[in-house]
Amino acid sequence: MMRIILFLITNLSVMILFGSILSLLGCWSSTTFELMRMAGIFGFGGAFISLLLSKSIALSAVNGLIISQASNNVEHLLLKIIHVQAKKLDIVAPQLAIYDSIDMNAFATGARRNAALIAVSTGLLKNMNQESIEAVVAHEMNHIASGDMVTMTLIQGIINTFVIFVSRSLAAMIFYWTSFISDQNDEQLDIHSTNHCDINNSIVYIIVSTILEVVFGMFASIIVFWFSRHREFYADAGAAKLVGCRNVIAALQELKHSHVLNTSNSITTFYINSVKKSILSNLFASHPSLDKRIEALQHGTYLNKSSFFLNK
Repeated sequence: MMRIILFLITNLSVMILFGSILSLLGCWSSTTFELMRMAGIFGFGGAFISLLLSKSIALSAVNGLIISQASNNVEHLLLKIIHVQAKKLDIVAPQLAIYDSIDMNAFATGARRNAALIAVSTGLLKNMNQESIEAVVAHEMNHIASGDMVTMTLIQGIINTFVIFVSRSLAAMIFYWTSFISDQNDEQLDIHSTNHCDINNSIVYIIVSTILEVVFGMFASIIVFWFSRHREFYADAGAAKLVGCRNVIAALQELKHSHVLNTSNSITTFYINSVKKSILSNLFASHPSLDKRIEALQHGTYLNKSSFFLNK
């Protein structure tokens, strides 16, 4: 709860500061509060709806099957691993789902740390030994225990809100400026009297705000992906404390040689085996390279660092 309050206060403070600056400059001051409210609703609304639907979206994307009771030794082993690790992390054991894929992959999702889901591919179960499977599950369990899904949603909400607010504020400034230029010979012109409906119905405002939202959204997503990559190192470190650093490194090395399936964009976010990309593409990668993750574990970079967002 403290984490949510902190993010909301941060978001509100940034909005108030930017809105105050706009008001001091005399730009669209009559509708600043309305824009702040709209940006907050749409910015956080979309992020939280995605979070609430994350389990069903993920299961649908990979066609996963929820395993509530074990029907074979592999399922029994997985359920046992999850329950043992959940007890160590002091969280409710997440649901288990298995989906058919030749990829060696697993991911965690869910709106709450005590109502989460871990999905594991059949490719991982067929090609990894028990120690490596435990290491992969421990990595996902640490994502859940640290509340990474909620944290990412809050960050995405702040980013969305800020992008909407700044884009439309700048678009309004451009709208007023172009209106002033076109009517500069009119002595009766009053920039502050421009009707809010006139702005929303302006082609200039609509086009400019849309372009700015796309551009700012693209740059802002770099922040989100950077944080996502950062959290992967902490999840690896947490897994190392659960099952041993050697086992986590061994699992990551096995993933390096796993088959990378040509999947649709809707599920590549869940994939832990990132392929080598260009420097620009790496800025938009949700996971760091496996080589960097192995190196961090070997050097103990994150093993002795406490996680600010760990909520136990």
